[in-house]
Amino acid sequence: MHRFAVEGSHFLLDGKPFRILSGAVHYFRVVPAYWKDRLQKLAACGLNTVETVVPWNLHEPAPGQFCFTGVADLEAFIRTAGSLGLQVILRPSPYICAEWDFGGLPAWLLNVEGMEVRCCNKPFLQRVESYYDELFRRLHPLLCGQGGPVIALQIENEYGSYGDDKAYLVWLRDALRKRCGDTLLFTSDGPTEELLRGGTLPDVLKTVNFGSGSCGAFAELRRVQPDAPLVCMEYWNGWFDHWGTPHIRRESDDAAKELDAILESGASVNLYMFHGGTNFGFYSGANQQEAYEPDVTSYDYDAPVSEEGDLTLKYFSFQSVLAKHGASALQTLPPPLPRRAFGSLSLDGAQGLFHCLDALSTPVSSAVPLSMEALGQSFGFVLYRTRVSGPRASCELKIRGLRDRAMFFVNGAFSASLYREGKEQSAVLSLPQESNTLDILVENMGRVNYGPDTAQRKGILDGVLLGCQKHFGWQMYPLALDNPEQIPFRGEASKHEPTFYRFYLETQEPADTYFDAAGWSKGCVFVNGFSLGRYWNIGPQKTLYLPAPLLHKGRNEILVFDLEGGAHPVLHLTGERCLG
Repeated sequence: MHRFAVEGSHFLLDGKPFRILSGAVHYFRVVPAYWKDRLQKLAACGLNTVETVVPWNLHEPAPGQFCFTGVADLEAFIRTAGSLGLQVILRPSPYICAEWDFGGLPAWLLNVEGMEVRCCNKPFLQRVESYYDELFRRLHPLLCGQGGPVIALQIENEYGSYGDDKAYLVWLRDALRKRCGDTLLFTSDGPTEELLRGGTLPDVLKTVNFGSGSCGAFAELRRVQPDAPLVCMEYWNGWFDHWGTPHIRRESDDAAKELDAILESGASVNLYMFHGGTNFGFYSGANQQEAYEPDVTSYDYDAPVSEEGDLTLKYFSFQSVLAKHGASALQTLPPPLPRRAFGSLSLDGAQGLFHCLDALSTPVSSAVPLSMEALGQSFGFVLYRTRVSGPRASCELKIRGLRDRAMFFVNGAFSASLYREGKEQSAVLSLPQESNTLDILVENMGRVNYGPDTAQRKGILDGVLLGCQKHFGWQMYPLALDNPEQIPFRGEASKHEPTFYRFYLETQEPADTYFDAAGWSKGCVFVNGFSLGRYWNIGPQKTLYLPAPLLHKGRNEILVFDLEGGAHPVLHLTGERCLG
């Protein structure tokens, strides 16, 4: 058994002074076979602690159905860190932000009657209680007081940027104390009086998040917490990317200078991120201020260790700063991981979406379009199908509440596309026959993860108008694309029809590689049934990272779902990433 505690302005670990020198590594953004590699690199940099958030939506994808295997095996990640001599900071608050869909909250919460998230709302607290029972049943043996490496737990994340329900924070504090005894608890917020006032409790350690201006940030923290350790829980040494914007970089000298200032003040620090990793599947989040901005698949974050595990100039700059302040390496660097350009793969088969709907989905009938959540679905696409009378040379169609991108097909032929902007979007369609099949394929591109607009449903939220008339009579095909093995590859690719393409990679030497998105439009990639994530030709991300552990010796199946379809006879696996 161990004890981690606060004494005055210092931390004590088993009675000895301890300064937290931490780096953020999110276990769910790294394939498990590479956890040790990334953590060894963290310990070799001079850090003594790893921090990770815990996404509720990953661990409870459906009510009462829990997942703690594969990339969700949090217990194994913590044990790996402990075996390398690292302490662990966990941030298991129901909401994590982290550029993760819905800030880590499960989408199924939106179907619960009377639900209001992140406040003292009874339906919300009941679901948190159930989740915490399962989560901490697993984590309890790994807590510091039980001899494990977990030294601290966050009760909520940047709550001062969201709300002011102190009773909710007290409830979370008590929920953790009931399950975790005297494990150190903390909050983290932006370094302003307003944010710290809204997101903190008097008897819980307060920490701050920032990317620059450490002197002013710590002065503000001292005003509200005069006698406690200074902690920057998120030192933003890089940043994340949105689709359609330039790749963001931060110069290593600038980032190292700020780290030096943080350590010179005597503070503890957590590098956010030390290693960013990848938003596998459909889990990448989005921001919404003036406009909706979905995040790319890569979570490289311009971090000291890149998405694929390379040591960057920033790594060595930080290592020097940490050594200057007395840090020493707990581990030696692991050997480099193999990387390979497998070259071009020839097409094995293709199948248009409209020809395999029944294999992928069971349709639901309704008078009005239903949201994705109402269909019991969290991620992916929904195909809305209806019959429309004609002929009409020009018919204005309006969607109220489009979330997030729609493609229109009349009698199987592509007609138009729309992207969410404001409350209502419209397109002009031609309806050539007396009775026409209208298909609207709507893509969920990621729920907002920060701010007051996180609780957003996806799909079509408020109906479809043809001219001035609200249109009724719909069939909906939920397409979570969690069953790509069901696709019957008996057809051919049609131009402008969303199409699945199958390729095979034969190899006896699996190695890290990249899917090259050049020549493809917009879609997602699956490797041996595992979803690598989304690509989009507007950039900045031009390649998808494919870690070697997702491949095996022999034949590997690679499926590409491209929304524009057409002829794609070749898939290219390159040895170089391109983030723009």
